[in-house]
Amino acid sequence: MNKIEIFVQVDEEIPELEIVKEVLSHAASKEQLDQVSFNVIIVDNSYIHELNRTYRNKDRETDVITFALEDEDSLIVPGEERILGDIYISIDKARSQAEEYGHSLLRELSFLAVHGFYHLLGYDHQTEEEEKVMFQKQEEVLEEYGIRRES
Repeated sequence: MNKIEIFVQVDEEIPELEIVKEVLSHAASKEQLDQVSFNVIIVDNSYIHELNRTYRNKDRETDVITFALEDEDSLIVPGEERILGDIYISIDKARSQAEEYGHSLLRELSFLAVHGFYHLLGYDHQTEEEEKVMFQKQEEVLEEYGIRRES
């Protein structure tokens, strides 16, 4: 059984997170993962800005940052729980991007969470080919769960 925890470090309720958790569970099932554990932490722009500056040397806010704990396949022990890491999402950035792109906060949060999930699994988008693979996986998960761009 997979363990997905969502922590909200802002002083507000975000009802969309219940569905985001279901979407992530769907993504884990789609990737045939069992016994994985990871966290999603919802923060504000100033917190994610500090993370970005400290860990990526980028002095600006961003929408999502992941901290993967598995950097090598050798860390995976068959039959044992895999602790994938943490996904930090800026609720401020998610709201502004949802408005900018003309879709719901649910769509934006789901996209960012699934994007972070695939980073935890080692996918990246540094090259055009990597981006194509990663973004196709993300869109399939969202589409299968019924979360479309106009949602």
